[in-house]
Formats: sequence, structure tokens, C-alpha cells
Amino acid sequence: MTGATSEPPGPRVVALGGGHGLAASLSALRRITDQLTAIVTVADDGGSSGRLRDEFGCLPPGDLRMALAALCGDDDWGRLWSRVVQHRFSGQGPLHGHAVGNLLIVALWQLLDDSVAGLDQVGQLLGAHGRVLPASLDPIDIEADVAFPAPAGSSSTAPELCRIRGQAEVATTTGRVVGIHLDPTEPRATPEAIKAVLEADWLVLGPGSWFTSVIPHLLVPELAAAITATAARTIVALNLTAQPGETAGFAPEQHLEVLSAHAPELVIDVVLADSAAVSDPASLASVAKTLGAQVVLAPLGSPDGRPAHDPELFAAAFDSIVRRGRIAPWR
Repeated sequence: MTGATSEPPGPRVVALGGGHGLAASLSALRRITDQLTAIVTVADDGGSSGRLRDEFGCLPPGDLRMALAALCGDDDWGRLWSRVVQHRFSGQGPLHGHAVGNLLIVALWQLLDDSVAGLDQVGQLLGAHGRVLPASLDPIDIEADVAFPAPAGSSSTAPELCRIRGQAEVATTTGRVVGIHLDPTEPRATPEAIKAVLEADWLVLGPGSWFTSVIPHLLVPELAAAITATAARTIVALNLTAQPGETAGFAPEQHLEVLSAHAPELVIDVVLADSAAVSDPASLASVAKTLGAQVVLAPLGSPDGRPAHDPELFAAAFDSIVRRGRIAPWR
């Protein structure tokens, strides 16, 4: 009697980022693989996360919570718990603005005294289709060099360069971000994150806030070394639109140029972009080629016109690249 043949495990995929961008990629990737790990930037200093970070000296939980919520399944349990952890209290008291998931994560961190174990426990509770890890064991602060137009009446037309501190400040700046730095400059990378990167088949960088959610991973020295050393192939998933503040006015290829400027040793295999968001495919392909990458254009945006990735379309694009190896160039 022949036994049933089990389906082989999916590819080992590691997605790096934070916030809504990482949540979008995770919502798609969990549909195509059962071996998915999210590595999340821990630089948030605003809102509920900033308040908890200041009060307890812990990692900011917000982006970690969003990643866990994105990994919840599409069954009744997953949909309910995704809503629960994302729910924010409203009112006049001290709980106003706090997300339920943020409080749950910090409670488990205090009980277990282990940031990774706490996140694993929350993942088990939610039935998450993947694992969520912090990029660093240390909370980090982002400092950005930002160029502002010369003041009116100034004798010089050269931009004025200022340093801005804090993720929330950088994300909303009206100036042009030239580059970013981390404080501390050498935060401790999470060992489990390094292991996941080194054992991965594919890495996915982006979409998301380019300077405050994507690039910081490349500035954590041990994590950056693992990203450079791994045998995994790398996909850079571009945003649907330039982000007000951080990347206002950026063409798609400029996102690649700033990645390269911050991590010259980064090798990219595939640049995935929404076909409706790229007005000059040849220019994007030219810059991608300098990084060793091939451009794949596909419909990725929400059919209702919202500037958001559609999970099914995004999953189909990832599936064609990651699982089926069908990498069709833009031309």
C-alpha cells in the first residue's frame, strides 16, 4: 500500500522592513510559503510604541504587532485576532491610543524577559503563518541628514543641511533626506534573525518607508553582514508611490540608488515593481542592472485605486518569482 505523498515545504523566505509596507508583503508571502520569517525594524519612537518604549525601556512593539497581524490567517480565528491586536483604545484616560497588541507583547516581554520568546508566544496565540523577529535586541534611533532650501534672502543658494533625530521626525520631514545613521551605531543584531537570513532561499526588502523601515536593516552591522554573505537571492519590492516626506519626488530607480549608497555590497537579483507605477522602465532597468538585478513589472495595486498593494496580486507576483522561477523581464 502506497502512503500519501506529503507536499514539499515551501521556500524559506525572509522579509525585512516595518510598518504597513512589511505588512503588505507578509500578507502576500504567507499565501505562497509555509516557511516565512519577518525581520522588523525597531526604531519607532512615536504614538503608542514610543510611549511604551519610553516608559519601560523596551523595544517599540508597534511594527512587530503589525507584522504578526499580517501573518494571521483568513479563517474566522485569524480575522478576529488580527482585528483584536490592531484595536486601539479610545477615551480620555492613559490607555487612549494604545493598541491591544502592543500591550500584550510588552506584557509577555516582562513575564518571559526574552523579546524573541515573547513574540513567538504571541504568534502561537494568533496562529500566525510565520515568525516575527526584531532586527536588533536594542531599540534604535534614526538620525537623518536632511537638505532644506536656502532661506529666503540668503546670499547662498546652496541647500542647508540639518540632522534630524527620530523615526517620526524623519518620516514627516519637509526636506530632502540625504542619508541616515543609527544610534547606537552598532546595535546588537538578533541572533535568530541572522540565522534566518543565512538559511533563507529568498530575501525580500520593501516595500515600505525607505529611510526609516527598509534601509535601517542594512545599517545593523551583523545583520548587514549576513545579508551580504547569504546564498539567498534577493528581491527588492518597490513602493507604489513616492512617500510624502521621506521620498517625495523620488522616481522608482532612486530607491535603488539610495539602497546602494547605504549598502554598496548589497547584491539584488530581482526588482519587483507595479507596472502602473513605473513611467520609465528603461531607466529603472538600467539602474537595476548596475546592482545585478532584473526588473519584473506586474499589476500589484489595489483594483479599487487605493495606493495599497492587493494581497492576491502581490502574492501572484511573488509566486511567479519565488516558487515557479518565472522571472520575465520588463521588456
